[in-house]
Amino acid sequence: MKRNIIEINEDLCNGCGSCITACAEGALKMVDGKARLVSDVYCDGLGACLGDCPTGALKIIEREAPEFDEEEVEKHLAKSRGPKTLAPLACGCPGSAAMSFGKDDSPEEDAPFKSNLSHFPVKLQLLHPQAPFLKGMDLLLLADCCALCYPGVHQKLIKGKAVAMGCPKLDDIDAHVEKLTEIVRLSGIRSLTVVHMEVPCCSGFVRAAQAAVQRAGTNLPLRHITIGRRGEILEQGPVGGTGACCAG
Repeated sequence: MKRNIIEINEDLCNGCGSCITACAEGALKMVDGKARLVSDVYCDGLGACLGDCPTGALKIIEREAPEFDEEEVEKHLAKSRGPKTLAPLACGCPGSAAMSFGKDDSPEEDAPFKSNLSHFPVKLQLLHPQAPFLKGMDLLLLADCCALCYPGVHQKLIKGKAVAMGCPKLDDIDAHVEKLTEIVRLSGIRSLTVVHMEVPCCSGFVRAAQAAVQRAGTNLPLRHITIGRRGEILEQGPVGGTGACCAG
């Protein structure tokens, strides 16, 4: 039979994974860094994933395909759900499952270092804008390199905050702006702090955050922290004259 179904242009796909988390049926997954259709029977052809693709790699076409099978989708999603997940794991990959950590998940008290991470995932493009762990939190937007360069990242930056990570140089910055806009508009976060390296390209995260706040049409407090290549805090304070820095 001919019916509507998703088609993916692999040349345009940048592997951000946004479409995968947007597909409630788990019809898409990442294969070799590209989004792929798992099975025709999992795709309902309604295109809920289209608006989440930053490069326009997805489109709905009409072609010969077996019927959408809701029972098979339920079986597929049941296999994909991991422990303590807050939502179905659409892609079957544990790295995309939204999870909140409680006290029982913390390392032993006598461990030399204690993680202050309160949720997973942490990659910006994998965060759902309405994830429960974001609501009412201060969000820390952390450039990837800062996690290695700043030795007090858990004790002085992450503790008590939600976290999103990415690279403003190697990642698609436009995709980051779009995701941040959704998070600012929908998540219920109370502030946004950008932690970036001193190198010029890394400050692109600050500009992305400013653009997101502007597009979302809010007065969300926006702050920044600049980390030196040797691991020291060089500068910290409000962006655009609002708020006060939250670094400890």
